[in-house]
Amino acid sequence: MGGFFGVTSTEDIILDVFFGTDYHSHLGTRRGGMAAYDPEKGLQRKIHNIENSPFRTKFENIQSDMTGCAAIGCISDTDPQPILIRSKLGIYAICTIGIINNMEKLVERHLDYSGGHFNAMSFGRVNSNELVSAMINKKEDFTSGIKYAQECIEGTASILILTEKGHIIAARDRLGRLPICIGKNRNGHCVSFESFAYKKLGYEDVKELGPGEIVDISHNSVKVLSKPQEEMKICAFLWSYYGYPTSCYEGKNVEVMRYINGEIMAQNDSTFEIDYVAGVPDSGTPHAIGYANKSKIPFARPFIKYTPTWPRSFMPSNQNERNRIAKMKQIPVHELIDGKKLLFVDDSVVRGTQLRETVEFLYENGAKEVHIRSACPPIMYGCKYLNFSRATSDMELITRSTIMELEGKKGFDYLGEYTDRETKRGKEMRKKICKKLHFSSLEFQSLDGIIKAIGLSPCKICTYCWNGKG
Repeated sequence: MGGFFGVTSTEDIILDVFFGTDYHSHLGTRRGGMAAYDPEKGLQRKIHNIENSPFRTKFENIQSDMTGCAAIGCISDTDPQPILIRSKLGIYAICTIGIINNMEKLVERHLDYSGGHFNAMSFGRVNSNELVSAMINKKEDFTSGIKYAQECIEGTASILILTEKGHIIAARDRLGRLPICIGKNRNGHCVSFESFAYKKLGYEDVKELGPGEIVDISHNSVKVLSKPQEEMKICAFLWSYYGYPTSCYEGKNVEVMRYINGEIMAQNDSTFEIDYVAGVPDSGTPHAIGYANKSKIPFARPFIKYTPTWPRSFMPSNQNERNRIAKMKQIPVHELIDGKKLLFVDDSVVRGTQLRETVEFLYENGAKEVHIRSACPPIMYGCKYLNFSRATSDMELITRSTIMELEGKKGFDYLGEYTDRETKRGKEMRKKICKKLHFSSLEFQSLDGIIKAIGLSPCKICTYCWNGKG
Protein backbone atom coordinates (compact mmCIF):
# COMPACT_ATOMS: atom_id res chain seq x y z
CA MET A 1 0.00 0.00 0.00
CA GLY A 2 1.17 3.49 0.82
CA GLY A 3 -0.02 6.82 2.15
CA PHE A 4 0.70 10.50 1.74
CA PHE A 5 0.39 13.80 3.59
CA GLY A 6 0.86 17.42 2.59
CA VAL A 7 0.52 20.97 3.92
CA THR A 8 0.54 24.42 2.36
CA SER A 9 0.70 27.31 4.82
CA THR A 10 1.90 30.83 5.63
CA GLU A 11 4.67 29.44 7.85
CA ASP A 12 7.31 26.71 7.79
CA ILE A 13 5.50 23.37 8.04
CA ILE A 14 8.30 20.79 7.68
CA LEU A 15 7.67 19.42 11.17
CA ASP A 16 3.93 19.04 10.50
CA VAL A 17 4.60 17.09 7.30
CA PHE A 18 7.21 14.97 9.08
CA PHE A 19 4.71 13.93 11.78
CA GLY A 20 1.80 13.67 9.35
CA THR A 21 3.73 11.37 7.04
CA ASP A 22 5.00 9.30 9.95
CA TYR A 23 1.37 8.66 10.95
CA HIS A 24 1.07 6.70 7.68
CA SER A 25 3.83 4.22 8.56
CA HIS A 26 1.30 1.39 9.00
CA LEU A 27 0.63 1.56 5.25
CA GLY A 28 4.11 0.87 3.88
CA THR A 29 7.51 -0.55 4.73
CA ARG A 30 9.85 0.12 1.82
CA ARG A 31 10.51 3.82 1.27
CA GLY A 32 9.70 7.20 2.75
CA GLY A 33 10.14 10.58 1.15
CA MET A 34 9.45 14.29 1.53
CA ALA A 35 9.50 17.24 -0.86
CA ALA A 36 9.19 20.91 0.10
CA TYR A 37 8.84 24.29 -1.55
CA ASP A 38 10.63 27.37 -0.24
CA PRO A 39 10.41 30.73 -2.11
CA GLU A 40 14.20 31.14 -1.90
CA LYS A 41 15.39 27.53 -2.22
CA GLY A 42 12.71 26.30 -4.59
CA LEU A 43 11.78 22.59 -4.53
CA GLN A 44 13.80 20.19 -2.35
CA ARG A 45 13.49 16.44 -1.97
CA LYS A 46 14.66 13.62 0.36
CA ILE A 47 14.03 9.86 0.01
CA HIS A 48 15.18 7.07 2.34
CA ASN A 49 14.88 3.29 2.47
CA ILE A 50 12.77 2.35 5.52
CA GLU A 51 12.81 -1.45 5.23
CA ASN A 52 14.98 -1.92 8.31
CA SER A 53 14.44 1.38 10.09
CA PRO A 54 11.21 3.36 10.42
CA PHE A 55 10.45 6.68 8.71
CA ARG A 56 10.86 8.59 11.97
CA THR A 57 14.49 7.66 12.48
CA LYS A 58 15.47 8.34 8.88
CA PHE A 59 13.91 11.81 8.81
CA GLU A 60 14.41 12.97 12.41
CA ASN A 61 16.83 15.71 11.29
CA ILE A 62 14.69 16.89 8.39
CA GLN A 63 14.24 20.39 9.81
CA SER A 64 17.93 21.07 9.39
CA ASP A 65 17.92 19.66 5.84
CA MET A 66 14.70 21.14 4.43
CA THR A 67 12.59 24.27 4.81
CA GLY A 68 9.33 25.36 3.26
CA CYS A 69 5.83 26.73 3.64
CA ALA A 70 4.49 23.89 1.47
CA ALA A 71 5.53 20.23 1.53
CA ILE A 72 4.35 16.70 0.81
CA GLY A 73 5.48 13.37 2.26
CA CYS A 74 4.91 9.77 1.28
CA ILE A 75 5.22 6.29 2.78
CA SER A 76 5.56 3.79 -0.06
CA ASP A 77 5.60 0.06 -0.63
CA THR A 78 6.63 0.61 -4.24
CA ASP A 79 9.01 3.02 -5.96
CA PRO A 80 11.11 5.86 -4.48
CA GLN A 81 8.96 8.98 -4.16
CA PRO A 82 8.22 11.89 -4.28
CA ILE A 83 10.26 12.59 -7.41
CA LEU A 84 10.99 15.99 -8.97
CA ILE A 85 9.85 16.67 -12.54
CA ARG A 86 10.70 19.50 -14.92
CA SER A 87 8.22 19.83 -17.78
CA LYS A 88 6.18 22.32 -19.81
CA LEU A 89 3.85 22.48 -16.81
CA GLY A 90 6.73 23.68 -14.65
CA ILE A 91 8.86 22.07 -11.97
CA TYR A 92 6.90 19.96 -9.50
CA ALA A 93 7.14 17.08 -7.04
CA ILE A 94 4.81 14.11 -7.41
CA CYS A 95 3.87 11.03 -5.40
CA THR A 96 1.19 8.42 -6.03
CA ILE A 97 -0.66 5.61 -4.25
CA GLY A 98 -2.08 2.58 -6.02
CA ILE A 99 -0.92 0.18 -8.70
CA ILE A 100 -0.48 0.35 -12.47
CA ASN A 101 -1.16 -3.06 -13.98
CA ASN A 102 -0.54 -2.01 -17.59
CA MET A 103 2.70 -0.21 -16.83
CA GLU A 104 4.86 -1.83 -19.52
CA LYS A 105 2.24 -1.14 -22.16
CA LEU A 106 2.04 2.52 -21.13
CA VAL A 107 5.83 2.87 -21.06
CA GLU A 108 6.16 1.49 -24.60
CA ARG A 109 3.28 3.66 -25.82
CA HIS A 110 4.92 6.78 -24.43
CA LEU A 111 8.33 5.91 -25.88
CA ASP A 112 6.79 5.32 -29.31
CA TYR A 113 4.89 8.60 -29.06
CA SER A 114 7.66 10.81 -27.70
CA GLY A 115 10.81 9.19 -29.01
CA GLY A 116 12.27 10.06 -25.61
CA HIS A 117 13.44 7.99 -22.67
CA PHE A 118 12.89 7.20 -18.99
CA ASN A 119 15.42 6.81 -16.21
CA ALA A 120 15.71 3.06 -15.68
CA MET A 121 15.86 1.43 -12.26
CA SER A 122 17.07 -2.10 -11.54
CA PHE A 123 16.02 -4.67 -14.15
CA GLY A 124 15.01 -1.86 -16.50
CA ARG A 125 11.95 -0.89 -14.50
CA VAL A 126 10.56 2.64 -14.72
CA ASN A 127 9.53 4.58 -11.62
CA SER A 128 5.73 4.60 -11.69
CA ASN A 129 5.67 8.26 -10.68
CA GLU A 130 7.81 9.18 -13.67
CA LEU A 131 5.37 7.35 -15.93
CA VAL A 132 2.37 9.11 -14.39
CA SER A 133 4.06 12.49 -14.76
CA ALA A 134 4.90 11.71 -18.40
CA MET A 135 1.21 11.12 -19.10
CA ILE A 136 0.18 14.24 -17.20
CA ASN A 137 2.70 16.33 -19.17
CA LYS A 138 1.07 15.38 -22.47
CA LYS A 139 -1.78 17.77 -21.69
CA GLU A 140 -1.86 21.54 -21.35
CA ASP A 141 -2.66 21.70 -17.63
CA PHE A 142 -2.55 19.52 -14.52
CA THR A 143 -6.29 18.87 -14.43
CA SER A 144 -6.62 17.46 -17.94
CA GLY A 145 -3.27 15.68 -17.54
CA ILE A 146 -4.31 13.92 -14.35
CA LYS A 147 -7.66 12.90 -15.84
CA TYR A 148 -5.87 11.55 -18.92
CA ALA A 149 -3.40 9.57 -16.81
CA GLN A 150 -6.14 8.05 -14.67
CA GLU A 151 -8.13 7.07 -17.75
CA CYS A 152 -5.09 5.29 -19.20
CA ILE A 153 -4.15 3.44 -16.03
CA GLU A 154 -5.50 -0.05 -15.45
CA GLY A 155 -5.49 -0.22 -11.68
CA THR A 156 -5.61 2.72 -9.28
CA ALA A 157 -3.78 6.03 -8.93
CA SER A 158 -4.33 8.70 -6.31
CA ILE A 159 -1.98 11.59 -6.98
CA LEU A 160 -0.37 14.37 -4.94
CA ILE A 161 1.56 17.16 -6.69
CA LEU A 162 3.54 20.02 -5.10
CA THR A 163 4.00 22.89 -7.56
CA GLU A 164 6.75 25.51 -7.78
CA LYS A 165 4.16 28.07 -6.62
CA GLY A 166 3.71 26.26 -3.30
CA HIS A 167 0.27 24.86 -4.16
CA ILE A 168 -0.71 21.21 -3.71
CA ILE A 169 -2.86 19.46 -6.31
CA ALA A 170 -4.63 16.39 -4.93
CA ALA A 171 -6.51 13.87 -7.06
CA ARG A 172 -8.46 10.94 -5.64
CA ASP A 173 -8.42 7.85 -7.84
CA ARG A 174 -11.19 7.54 -10.40
CA LEU A 175 -13.40 5.13 -8.43
CA GLY A 176 -12.45 6.33 -4.97
CA ARG A 177 -10.89 3.03 -3.93
CA LEU A 178 -8.66 5.00 -1.55
CA PRO A 179 -9.50 8.03 0.61
CA ILE A 180 -8.17 11.59 0.48
CA CYS A 181 -9.15 14.07 3.20
CA ILE A 182 -8.62 17.84 3.48
CA GLY A 183 -8.08 19.69 6.76
CA LYS A 184 -7.28 23.24 7.84
CA ASN A 185 -5.91 25.38 10.67
CA ARG A 186 -5.56 29.16 10.98
CA ASN A 187 -2.40 29.21 8.84
CA GLY A 188 -3.24 26.87 5.98
CA HIS A 189 -4.58 23.59 4.63
CA CYS A 190 -3.46 19.98 4.67
CA VAL A 191 -4.24 16.87 2.64
CA SER A 192 -3.98 13.31 3.92
CA PHE A 193 -4.83 9.65 3.36
CA GLU A 194 -5.59 9.31 7.10
CA SER A 195 -7.69 12.06 8.68
CA PHE A 196 -6.47 11.33 12.22
CA ALA A 197 -2.95 12.30 11.08
CA TYR A 198 -3.87 15.96 10.74
CA LYS A 199 -6.29 16.05 13.67
CA LYS A 200 -3.39 15.15 15.96
CA LEU A 201 -1.56 18.17 14.53
CA GLY A 202 -4.36 20.65 15.24
CA TYR A 203 -6.14 20.69 11.87
CA GLU A 204 -9.91 20.41 11.48
CA ASP A 205 -11.91 18.55 8.85
CA VAL A 206 -12.82 20.43 5.66
CA LYS A 207 -13.94 17.68 3.28
CA GLU A 208 -13.28 14.21 1.94
CA LEU A 209 -12.64 14.16 -1.79
CA GLY A 210 -15.11 12.24 -3.90
CA PRO A 211 -14.17 9.63 -6.54
CA GLY A 212 -12.06 11.23 -9.26
CA GLU A 213 -12.21 14.67 -7.65
CA ILE A 214 -9.23 16.99 -8.24
CA VAL A 215 -8.51 20.06 -6.09
CA ASP A 216 -5.93 22.84 -5.96
CA ILE A 217 -4.94 23.58 -2.36
CA SER A 218 -3.28 26.81 -1.24
CA HIS A 219 -2.85 28.18 2.27
CA ASN A 220 -6.15 30.09 2.05
CA SER A 221 -8.35 28.09 -0.32
CA VAL A 222 -9.38 24.71 -1.71
CA LYS A 223 -10.41 25.09 -5.35
CA VAL A 224 -12.22 22.25 -7.12
CA LEU A 225 -10.60 21.61 -10.50
CA SER A 226 -12.69 18.57 -11.40
CA LYS A 227 -15.93 17.57 -9.66
CA PRO A 228 -16.36 14.09 -8.17
CA GLN A 229 -18.21 11.38 -10.05
CA GLU A 230 -21.09 9.38 -8.63
CA GLU A 231 -19.70 5.85 -8.98
CA MET A 232 -17.50 4.71 -6.09
CA LYS A 233 -15.78 1.42 -5.27
CA ILE A 234 -13.93 2.04 -2.01
CA CYS A 235 -11.80 -0.87 -0.79
CA ALA A 236 -13.51 -2.89 1.96
CA PHE A 237 -10.11 -3.89 3.37
CA LEU A 238 -9.69 -0.32 4.63
CA TRP A 239 -12.04 -1.32 7.44
CA SER A 240 -11.30 -5.00 7.88
CA TYR A 241 -7.50 -4.90 7.75
CA TYR A 242 -5.11 -2.10 6.80
CA GLY A 243 -6.96 1.03 7.93
CA TYR A 244 -5.77 2.44 11.25
CA PRO A 245 -8.31 1.93 14.09
CA THR A 246 -8.85 5.67 14.64
CA SER A 247 -9.49 6.33 10.95
CA CYS A 248 -12.83 7.19 9.36
CA TYR A 249 -13.57 6.59 5.69
CA GLU A 250 -16.80 7.86 4.14
CA GLY A 251 -17.91 8.67 7.69
CA LYS A 252 -17.43 5.09 8.96
CA ASN A 253 -14.91 4.52 11.77
CA VAL A 254 -12.59 1.52 11.45
CA GLU A 255 -12.59 0.41 15.10
CA VAL A 256 -16.37 0.65 15.41
CA MET A 257 -16.83 -1.32 12.18
CA ARG A 258 -14.59 -4.08 13.54
CA TYR A 259 -16.62 -4.39 16.76
CA ILE A 260 -19.83 -4.63 14.74
CA ASN A 261 -18.20 -7.12 12.37
CA GLY A 262 -17.24 -9.37 15.28
CA GLU A 263 -20.74 -9.16 16.72
CA ILE A 264 -22.26 -10.25 13.41
CA MET A 265 -19.83 -13.18 13.21
CA ALA A 266 -20.74 -14.35 16.71
CA GLN A 267 -24.44 -14.02 16.00
CA ASN A 268 -24.13 -16.29 12.95
CA ASP A 269 -21.65 -18.78 14.44
CA SER A 270 -22.36 -22.25 15.79
CA THR A 271 -22.67 -22.60 19.56
CA PHE A 272 -19.96 -24.68 21.21
CA GLU A 273 -17.84 -24.67 24.33
CA ILE A 274 -14.96 -22.15 24.30
CA ASP A 275 -12.88 -20.88 27.22
CA TYR A 276 -11.64 -17.65 25.64
CA VAL A 277 -12.10 -15.53 22.55
CA ALA A 278 -8.91 -13.81 21.38
CA GLY A 279 -7.72 -11.75 18.44
CA VAL A 280 -4.67 -12.45 16.34
CA PRO A 281 -2.69 -9.28 17.11
CA ASP A 282 -3.17 -6.62 16.15
CA SER A 283 -5.85 -6.10 13.51
CA GLY A 284 -7.83 -9.18 14.56
CA THR A 285 -8.25 -7.93 18.14
CA PRO A 286 -11.17 -5.49 17.70
CA HIS A 287 -13.12 -8.06 15.65
CA ALA A 288 -12.54 -10.50 18.53
CA ILE A 289 -13.75 -7.96 21.11
CA GLY A 290 -16.98 -7.61 19.16
CA TYR A 291 -17.30 -11.41 18.96
CA ALA A 292 -16.69 -11.80 22.71
CA ASN A 293 -19.14 -9.04 23.62
CA LYS A 294 -21.92 -10.65 21.58
CA SER A 295 -21.20 -14.28 22.53
CA LYS A 296 -20.61 -13.51 26.23
CA ILE A 297 -17.47 -15.66 26.07
CA PRO A 298 -14.57 -13.99 27.98
CA PHE A 299 -12.05 -12.06 25.90
CA ALA A 300 -8.40 -12.79 26.66
CA ARG A 301 -4.90 -12.32 25.27
CA PRO A 302 -3.26 -15.78 25.44
CA PHE A 303 -0.08 -14.40 23.90
CA ILE A 304 1.42 -10.94 23.60
CA LYS A 305 3.52 -9.62 20.74
CA TYR A 306 6.94 -8.31 21.74
CA THR A 307 7.31 -5.24 19.54
CA PRO A 308 10.07 -2.94 20.90
CA THR A 309 12.70 -4.38 18.55
CA TRP A 310 10.53 -5.67 15.70
CA PRO A 311 7.38 -3.51 15.54
CA ARG A 312 6.27 -5.02 12.21
CA SER A 313 6.66 -8.72 11.43
CA PHE A 314 6.55 -8.06 7.66
CA MET A 315 9.47 -5.64 7.70
CA PRO A 316 12.18 -8.04 6.41
CA SER A 317 12.02 -8.62 2.67
CA ASN A 318 12.60 -12.38 2.97
CA GLN A 319 9.42 -14.39 3.66
CA ASN A 320 11.18 -17.02 5.81
CA GLU A 321 12.73 -14.29 7.94
CA ARG A 322 9.35 -12.56 8.32
CA ASN A 323 7.80 -15.84 9.47
CA ARG A 324 10.60 -16.49 11.96
CA ILE A 325 10.40 -12.99 13.42
CA ALA A 326 6.62 -13.26 13.71
CA LYS A 327 7.07 -16.41 15.79
CA MET A 328 9.85 -14.89 17.92
CA LYS A 329 7.56 -12.01 18.84
CA GLN A 330 4.88 -14.27 20.35
CA ILE A 331 5.23 -14.45 24.14
CA PRO A 332 2.74 -16.89 25.73
CA VAL A 333 0.63 -16.42 28.85
CA HIS A 334 0.58 -20.07 29.90
CA GLU A 335 -2.34 -19.73 32.31
CA LEU A 336 -4.54 -18.62 29.41
CA ILE A 337 -3.39 -21.35 27.01
CA ASP A 338 -2.65 -24.60 28.85
CA GLY A 339 -5.62 -26.96 28.63
CA LYS A 340 -7.86 -24.27 27.15
CA LYS A 341 -10.23 -24.25 24.19
CA LEU A 342 -9.46 -21.05 22.31
CA LEU A 343 -11.19 -19.21 19.49
CA PHE A 344 -9.01 -16.73 17.61
CA VAL A 345 -10.35 -14.12 15.22
CA ASP A 346 -7.98 -12.94 12.49
CA ASP A 347 -8.60 -10.06 10.10
CA SER A 348 -8.30 -12.44 7.14
CA VAL A 349 -6.84 -15.77 6.02
CA VAL A 350 -4.69 -15.17 2.95
CA ARG A 351 -1.93 -17.77 2.62
CA GLY A 352 -2.23 -19.16 6.12
CA THR A 353 1.54 -19.54 6.64
CA GLN A 354 1.92 -17.35 9.72
CA LEU A 355 -1.47 -18.39 11.09
CA ARG A 356 -0.44 -22.05 10.94
CA GLU A 357 2.72 -21.25 12.90
CA THR A 358 0.69 -19.29 15.44
CA VAL A 359 -1.64 -22.23 15.94
CA GLU A 360 1.30 -24.64 16.29
CA PHE A 361 2.82 -22.25 18.85
CA LEU A 362 -0.42 -22.37 20.86
CA TYR A 363 -0.51 -26.18 20.79
CA GLU A 364 3.14 -26.29 21.85
CA ASN A 365 2.12 -24.26 24.89
CA GLY A 366 -0.69 -26.63 25.85
CA ALA A 367 -3.80 -25.42 24.04
CA LYS A 368 -6.49 -28.09 23.88
CA GLU A 369 -8.32 -26.68 20.84
CA VAL A 370 -7.70 -23.71 18.55
CA HIS A 371 -10.64 -22.51 16.47
CA ILE A 372 -10.11 -19.82 13.80
CA ARG A 373 -12.57 -17.22 12.56
CA SER A 374 -11.77 -14.91 9.65
CA ALA A 375 -13.23 -11.40 9.88
CA CYS A 376 -13.76 -11.33 6.13
CA PRO A 377 -15.08 -13.80 3.53
CA PRO A 378 -12.78 -16.34 1.83
CA ILE A 379 -10.31 -14.49 -0.40
CA MET A 380 -10.64 -15.98 -3.88
CA TYR A 381 -8.86 -13.36 -6.00
CA GLY A 382 -5.58 -11.50 -5.58
CA CYS A 383 -6.24 -7.75 -5.59
CA LYS A 384 -5.65 -6.11 -8.96
CA TYR A 385 -6.58 -2.59 -7.92
CA LEU A 386 -4.21 -1.96 -4.99
CA ASN A 387 -0.84 -3.31 -3.95
CA PHE A 388 -1.51 -3.98 -0.26
CA SER A 389 -1.11 -7.76 -0.71
CA ARG A 390 2.24 -9.45 -1.36
CA ALA A 391 0.50 -12.21 -3.32
CA THR A 392 1.72 -12.41 -6.91
CA SER A 393 -0.87 -14.91 -8.14
CA ASP A 394 -4.27 -16.27 -7.17
CA MET A 395 -2.69 -19.67 -6.53
CA GLU A 396 -0.81 -18.30 -3.51
CA LEU A 397 -4.17 -17.95 -1.75
CA ILE A 398 -4.95 -20.79 0.66
CA THR A 399 -8.48 -21.03 -0.75
CA ARG A 400 -7.35 -21.45 -4.36
CA SER A 401 -4.60 -23.94 -3.55
CA THR A 402 -7.03 -25.96 -1.45
CA ILE A 403 -9.67 -26.01 -4.20
CA MET A 404 -6.99 -27.18 -6.64
CA GLU A 405 -6.16 -30.05 -4.29
CA LEU A 406 -9.82 -30.98 -3.94
CA GLU A 407 -10.91 -31.08 -7.60
CA GLY A 408 -8.35 -29.36 -9.82
CA LYS A 409 -8.96 -26.34 -12.04
CA LYS A 410 -12.58 -27.27 -12.64
CA GLY A 411 -13.21 -26.32 -9.02
CA PHE A 412 -12.62 -22.67 -9.95
CA ASP A 413 -15.96 -22.79 -11.80
CA TYR A 414 -17.65 -23.16 -8.40
CA LEU A 415 -16.00 -20.43 -6.33
CA GLY A 416 -19.40 -19.20 -5.17
CA GLU A 417 -20.17 -22.62 -3.72
CA TYR A 418 -16.79 -22.80 -2.00
CA THR A 419 -17.43 -19.40 -0.42
CA ASP A 420 -20.77 -20.56 1.02
CA ARG A 421 -20.34 -22.57 4.22
CA GLU A 422 -23.73 -24.24 3.73
CA THR A 423 -22.75 -26.03 0.50
CA LYS A 424 -20.94 -29.35 0.24
CA ARG A 425 -17.99 -27.70 -1.51
CA GLY A 426 -17.85 -24.95 1.11
CA LYS A 427 -17.71 -27.49 3.91
CA GLU A 428 -15.05 -29.55 2.14
CA MET A 429 -12.80 -26.53 1.62
CA ARG A 430 -13.03 -25.49 5.28
CA LYS A 431 -12.37 -29.04 6.45
CA LYS A 432 -9.32 -29.35 4.15
CA ILE A 433 -7.86 -26.02 5.31
CA CYS A 434 -8.36 -27.06 8.94
CA LYS A 435 -6.41 -30.24 8.30
CA LYS A 436 -3.57 -28.41 6.52
CA LEU A 437 -3.24 -25.62 9.08
CA HIS A 438 -4.11 -27.66 12.19
CA PHE A 439 -7.25 -25.68 13.08
CA SER A 440 -9.94 -27.26 15.25
CA SER A 441 -12.50 -25.44 13.12
CA LEU A 442 -12.61 -22.59 10.61
CA GLU A 443 -15.28 -20.14 9.55
CA PHE A 444 -15.38 -16.90 7.58
CA GLN A 445 -17.49 -13.78 7.83
CA SER A 446 -20.10 -13.68 5.08
CA LEU A 447 -20.09 -11.06 2.32
CA ASP A 448 -23.45 -9.74 3.52
CA GLY A 449 -22.10 -9.62 7.06
CA ILE A 450 -19.04 -7.51 6.30
CA ILE A 451 -21.00 -5.12 4.09
CA LYS A 452 -23.53 -4.69 6.90
CA ALA A 453 -20.69 -3.96 9.35
CA ILE A 454 -19.18 -1.30 7.07
CA GLY A 455 -22.56 0.37 6.69
CA LEU A 456 -22.28 1.62 3.11
CA SER A 457 -24.35 0.66 0.10
CA PRO A 458 -22.97 -2.55 -1.50
CA CYS A 459 -22.63 -0.76 -4.84
CA LYS A 460 -20.10 1.66 -3.30
CA ILE A 461 -17.75 -1.04 -1.95
CA CYS A 462 -15.14 -3.02 -3.88
CA THR A 463 -15.49 -6.73 -3.07
CA TYR A 464 -13.27 -8.03 -5.88
CA CYS A 465 -11.01 -10.18 -3.70
CA TRP A 466 -14.02 -12.14 -2.43
CA ASN A 467 -16.35 -12.43 -5.42
CA GLY A 468 -14.41 -11.03 -8.39
CA LYS A 469 -16.66 -7.97 -8.64
CA GLY A 470 -14.58 -4.76 -8.56
